[in-house]
Amino acid sequence: MVSVTSTQAPAVFRPRRIRWVAGFSAAAVVILFTLLSFGLHGSTGDNMGTYQRGDQFAMIGLGVLVGLGILAFTRPRAVADADGVKVRNVIGGYDLPWTAVRAVRFDRHSPWATLELHDEEIVSVHALQAADKEYAVEGVRALRALHSAATS
Repeated sequence: MVSVTSTQAPAVFRPRRIRWVAGFSAAAVVILFTLLSFGLHGSTGDNMGTYQRGDQFAMIGLGVLVGLGILAFTRPRAVADADGVKVRNVIGGYDLPWTAVRAVRFDRHSPWATLELHDEEIVSVHALQAADKEYAVEGVRALRALHSAATS
């Protein structure tokens, strides 16, 4: 069991596996778009126009934008302390006091942990993903310990 006191630093959780996958995928997409851009030269195929240097740069720019979109999946984070939990998901986030949280859940076959609120709402915690296995389990245990200490 994790011991929790109010003087401890906040617990910070970030997904591990998705960061590696997203980083590799983003780099691969940028490299692929860059390589494809070098193939853009000469006629467009129907003699209606020709590829210019700007078209090559645009293709590289698109690769960078797609890569940045993939890196958005590394954004999730959860920061918990004795007062509450701040959850940042891929899109959106929550700043919740422990008094608003009924339970910290990580159901079997669930892709990530969830916070069950007193108003029957469910908040996903993408920072603790099932793909991270033991790291996610330890994170949920730490959140449960903080929740238990704050509500008792």
